[in-house]
Amino acid sequence: MRIHGNVIFIPGATSGIGLALAERLHDEGNTVIVGGRRADILDDIAARHPGIDTVVIDVADPASITRAAGEVLARHPDLNVLVTMAGIMRVEDWTTASGFVHSAEEVVTTNLLGTIRLIGAFVEHLQTRPDATIMTVSSGLAFTPLRTTPSYNATKAAIHMLSETLRLQLAGTSVRIMELEPPSVATDLLPGHRDEASAMPLDAFIDEVIDILRENPDATEVQVERVKFLRYGEARGDYPEVVAALNAPA
Repeated sequence: MRIHGNVIFIPGATSGIGLALAERLHDEGNTVIVGGRRADILDDIAARHPGIDTVVIDVADPASITRAAGEVLARHPDLNVLVTMAGIMRVEDWTTASGFVHSAEEVVTTNLLGTIRLIGAFVEHLQTRPDATIMTVSSGLAFTPLRTTPSYNATKAAIHMLSETLRLQLAGTSVRIMELEPPSVATDLLPGHRDEASAMPLDAFIDEVIDILRENPDATEVQVERVKFLRYGEARGDYPEVVAALNAPA
């Protein structure tokens, strides 16, 4: 993915990593469309960032995805990049069914089915563009589990394998698959997470991501240095130690 000159749709970009990435990609000379569920937040983003377009979308709702995709493509027929940013993270207790089933269903619907449905809404169009990218968003937790978030870990592991497989299927097309793999970043993905000392500052994370995209536009996995501790534990042979360190009491 080249760093500028793209038309990029980022659903799930009204806060956190998604919004910060949208702002920086816009600053780099891309046309950016931000998607989110709340029209008032989207209106505020558009007012603060002239040139960023917005569209209402709920990735947990198939009809909303279909409607939003039609709206985006009608206004931006040159769209060549989809970033499947939308996601939720929940703390779950799997020792009793009442502690996790409903939450797990919501996480799978948003994180995994949402990604699948988004790709389904845009993949045929993207293949008509001469240089296109689907950027999926997994996590360091796709490779090392955090004890308190089982469904989130599982969906992000699924996104990783989906990305690997789509890269094979789309190899003969104009569409690249890039996988963004964030570490713990200081956002509001979980209550209080923004203030955790172990979380990477958001600006530092986005700075490093932009540098990677600029220096290595053909990267298949976009990995800041901090996520490599989680990503490569098995390859290094210290996976049990990485799991223990991640899940050690604060």
